[in-house]
Amino acid sequence: MNEPRTPSLPSRLPKVGTTIFTVMSALAAECGAVNLGQGFPDFDCDPALLDRVNDAMREGLNQYPPMAGVPALRQAVAAKIAALYGRSYDPEREITVTAGATQAILTAVLACVHPGDEVIVLEPCYDSYAPNIELAGGRVVRVPLTPGSFRPDFERIAAAIGPRTRAIIVNTPHNPAAVVWTRAEMQRLAEILAPTDVLLIADEVYEHMVFDGAEHVSASAIPELAARAFVVSSFGKTFHVTGWKVGTVAAPAALTAEFRKVHQFNVFTVNTPMQHALARYLADPAPYLGLAAFYQRKRDLFRAGLAASRLKLLPCEGSYFQSVDYSAVSDLPEAEFCQWLTREIGVAAIPISAFYDGGFEQRFARLCFAKRDETLERALERLARL
Repeated sequence: MNEPRTPSLPSRLPKVGTTIFTVMSALAAECGAVNLGQGFPDFDCDPALLDRVNDAMREGLNQYPPMAGVPALRQAVAAKIAALYGRSYDPEREITVTAGATQAILTAVLACVHPGDEVIVLEPCYDSYAPNIELAGGRVVRVPLTPGSFRPDFERIAAAIGPRTRAIIVNTPHNPAAVVWTRAEMQRLAEILAPTDVLLIADEVYEHMVFDGAEHVSASAIPELAARAFVVSSFGKTFHVTGWKVGTVAAPAALTAEFRKVHQFNVFTVNTPMQHALARYLADPAPYLGLAAFYQRKRDLFRAGLAASRLKLLPCEGSYFQSVDYSAVSDLPEAEFCQWLTREIGVAAIPISAFYDGGFEQRFARLCFAKRDETLERALERLARL
């Protein structure tokens, strides 16, 4: 009798391996390094939020919620967007609760991208964008942000739009570059897209982490963009609970209808007690309105420590990432430098080249400062050896 045989499986994503975040986190654990690579806090959320989860579970709110999300949470999200950005979304037809922002972006792509369609991404970009587009049968069109400053190059964006362009993905505040698009830049994007049928997927998961008195200009706040946008947000990032994987998408009713057709078959619905807890917690805006000051203090502490090292600081306008230029320290390529830094110095970082197709070497590395002060101080002590 022949041995059982596993059939060969042609890959849907033949160029995709293990993400750099998983690789560097595993190396950090192996080496006992301070992990400033993967973007998650090492501190707890507000105990009051946990109390609300426990209350919801003990109240028996443990079964399937409506497919689009708990009504109270969708209403709270719509109220928040209206208060912050001046856009009124119908919570019944235009707000959907998702299993985190990554699922939200994939669902938006699958809902609107057909085989052969083109989708513009601005590099460096989060590593899920291109595989999402490829899974939908689309073609990724890569437009670089301006090297060094990472600001949008609108001439190149406009030149990349063609008859097959279905969508563009824009991320602000930006991961990994920590750039925040200005109102003028968002308006310029609106002008470029106005004569087209190009959709916008607006990744705004760091919306409440904007520093030095700057504002986050949501696509929701620009009527010409809001009319064509899926606006993605993340409770995990905002409330320090990345493992909960709860996010939202706001979009016009016609776009939401198509989004939900996919959502109901790739997730269907999202954790019930956490939705109820978040709805109740959002009644007080102070936690998210205070987030910018909370992270700016950490950013300033971290930047002050890094300034004493040989690492050159790049701007950090928003998010919880700080990128550095290590060219005064090493000639190693970025991935090799980050591995060396983890093994020899005891601090894990992420190479910026990992956010480009095929890599783009600038001798830049990304560090995450969403950590306890003592974690940051321990990392700074080690980085001072450079």
